[in-house]
Amino acid sequence: MKKLYEKNEQAFAIVWIVVYCVLQSFANPVNKKIGIEYSASAVFCILQTMILFTFIRKNHLQKRYGLCKSSVPACRFLYYVPLFILATGNLWNGAAVNYSLAETVCRIVCMLCVGFLEEVIFRGFLFVSIAKDNVKSAIIISSVTFGVGHLINLFNGSGMDLVNNLCQICFAIAVGFLLVTIFYRGGSLFPCMIVHSAINTFSTFANEAGITVEKHLIHLLILIFITVAYNLILIRTLPKNQWGIIKK
Repeated sequence: MKKLYEKNEQAFAIVWIVVYCVLQSFANPVNKKIGIEYSASAVFCILQTMILFTFIRKNHLQKRYGLCKSSVPACRFLYYVPLFILATGNLWNGAAVNYSLAETVCRIVCMLCVGFLEEVIFRGFLFVSIAKDNVKSAIIISSVTFGVGHLINLFNGSGMDLVNNLCQICFAIAVGFLLVTIFYRGGSLFPCMIVHSAINTFSTFANEAGITVEKHLIHLLILIFITVAYNLILIRTLPKNQWGIIKK
């Protein structure tokens, strides 16, 4: 793994994206065989998290990939209040118990790991590897790839329908642009990981009773508006990459 990383950082990022997507897809039929939703998914995510974290720490890449505290004061990010609002979006219609205890635990563990994995892979490996040559391209590619990557939910046996999947993709792309701004301008992936994990985890308890397609679209548009508005504020108020996360 280290040899591939040293030889071609972009190829390393792409390989991890493929591995992550394949394992997530493979996990769904295994979950059904076990009889506990997210059981195999949780195991695969834990293993990937351990491997990536060990690799980053062993090679002293924490600062390069944002596993460090931001040097920018929280007030410059509006104390991350908009992130808190986004994180609670899944609970605006109330909370509900949607899974058994075992399934709930497995899903929460899985969602927490996904927050780490997707941030490191898309905002870390992919963005940084491209940004060495072109930051604008890196921002666009990493954000769009992150969003479009959710298309896999249509084919991996998760049961998600086309409309919900397209909504998920649109929101994910908007969030992708916001989180890459936070990382690029702040030098830390921790805020991104926390809000990403929170959004995923709170979806476990989302109450979807009485939500029509129209309500769902309005809810989505509000979330996207908050995401885009917050991103524009940060772009206009924060200095550009002054913490050197692009350079090795």
